[in-house]
Amino acid sequence: MKTITLEQSDNAQDCAVTLRNRARLRANQNLLFWYHELYRDQFKGFPDPAALSILEVGSGTSPLKQFLSSVVTSDVLDLDYLDHVFDCHEIDKLDSISDGSLDVITLTNVLHHLKSPVAFLNRAANKLKSGGKVIATEPFFSMLSTPIFKYLHHEPVDTEIAEPELKTVRGPLASANIALPWLIFFRRRDWTHSVGQNYDVANSSIRFFSAMSYMATGGISHRVPIPAWLYRAFFHIDLFLSRCFPNLCASFFTIVLSRR
Repeated sequence: MKTITLEQSDNAQDCAVTLRNRARLRANQNLLFWYHELYRDQFKGFPDPAALSILEVGSGTSPLKQFLSSVVTSDVLDLDYLDHVFDCHEIDKLDSISDGSLDVITLTNVLHHLKSPVAFLNRAANKLKSGGKVIATEPFFSMLSTPIFKYLHHEPVDTEIAEPELKTVRGPLASANIALPWLIFFRRRDWTHSVGQNYDVANSSIRFFSAMSYMATGGISHRVPIPAWLYRAFFHIDLFLSRCFPNLCASFFTIVLSRR
């Protein structure tokens, strides 16, 4: 009789949850619109994103390929619709992607799930061309979003960590500290300096993205029955406010790092 290990069981469960979340996201038109606007913002600095060599890390649930068909997808979970399956902490050892071959590595709400996000970023630099970009979108802790992330969101928040790492790892979906990227890029200059080994951090671009419009979609787990026309009008007002008053109400930020 074949023995199934705890790790195999966790991976199977994570795959099932990812497939369920992927289906829920695609059925939520307001959430899809939110992602469409996010991706448009992420790549607005590139005249022709379709002509670039782009690797997405953490593609399990992501709808990016739906909007940018040329993107190369990857995840640690073995899902049949992905181009690559590997642990991104070992991206520098991945032979199927040549060193210095990528224009962009993009991640959306992925860094806060990684055991060692700083180590990942520095290893990922090996795969980027000189001047290549990492585009990462992560939660931002403003006066409005902090209580939401701390008390209403299901993922853990720990702002008192001593190192830029997760304390425990229980699997790619269960392991998280959604404050981790915010701490690295906004609160701990020494951690930011560690990223600067391979990236021009001093000239990095940071843009804030949305206040309550993600929550108004219901996210992955729920669907709020707001008509599309009303949601889209609200979205643009929400985006404007998040950029005018980020410390008051922004809920996400996108950082663009350039490879030295």
